[in-house]
Amino acid sequence: MIDRYIQFLGIDDTVQLLEANEKPLIPSIRTNTLKISASELKRRLEKKGNELEPIEWIPYGFEVKKTSINLGSSHEFLQGYYYLQNVASMLSAIILDPKPDDVVLDMCAAPGSKSTHLAQLMGNKGRLVLIDKNRNRIPALEVNLRRMGVLNSIILNMDAINLSDLNIKSNKILLDAPCTGEGLIRQDPSRKKSRMVKELEKMSSIQRKLLKAGLNTLDSRGKLLYCTCSIAPEENELVVNDVLNQVKNFEIVEIPRNYGMKGLTEVFGVSMLDSLKFSQRLYPHLHDTIGFYFCLIKNIN
Repeated sequence: MIDRYIQFLGIDDTVQLLEANEKPLIPSIRTNTLKISASELKRRLEKKGNELEPIEWIPYGFEVKKTSINLGSSHEFLQGYYYLQNVASMLSAIILDPKPDDVVLDMCAAPGSKSTHLAQLMGNKGRLVLIDKNRNRIPALEVNLRRMGVLNSIILNMDAINLSDLNIKSNKILLDAPCTGEGLIRQDPSRKKSRMVKELEKMSSIQRKLLKAGLNTLDSRGKLLYCTCSIAPEENELVVNDVLNQVKNFEIVEIPRNYGMKGLTEVFGVSMLDSLKFSQRLYPHLHDTIGFYFCLIKNIN
């Protein structure tokens, strides 16, 4: 696995990445503006002895530099005033930018970090369809929706690969694809030894099927955000490149703001679509987050 890093990052960046993965993440929270303002949440938590620092990219997000409470069981958490969420994960809904009158589809929704954020940006309006294949994850999704006060959603327990069975069209789709979680080592050190190349091959096959299903459900001029918590090209650029070379009338569009490094257009000796440079990568050693990938795709039909 490390040999792969050296191939697409180089030796120096690989060493820095491995060192960064040994450092704990600073906790971060997203204010649920459906229930409370960011300023009021900050006032309440700081009154209890917590030290919060605003996140540059997210006006209602905070890094918790110092805490005197269990962030996952505080009164404010249980009331749904905030969600414990990594900065990189928060960017997904922001990049997709759903509006109150949109039909939004979250293809892999549980446990609800991004789903509740989508509802927040939609102002609890429009239609939010939440899909998850794993029945055991649905209760956690339901709890988070209730806790955060989400009212505009419906949950479907199904495999999003079979989206065509629903015979619906959506103008905004989030595909936070299941992946090896190669970018989550800072959160789960066991992944350093538990992830193998054969898992990359297995997951990339599923990701291709999901992406095709999502694009086939995307309405005219609609947008789909493909993202993973992985830095593996096999789960990111190579997946998007393969699918977009098979389907027509779709293009990668530039993400309005620069959050990370440009996507790869050549890796492991393979030349890919030049427009993949519009996708973005976040690295633990460069951006002090988990590893993450974003690619925004538009239906140009």
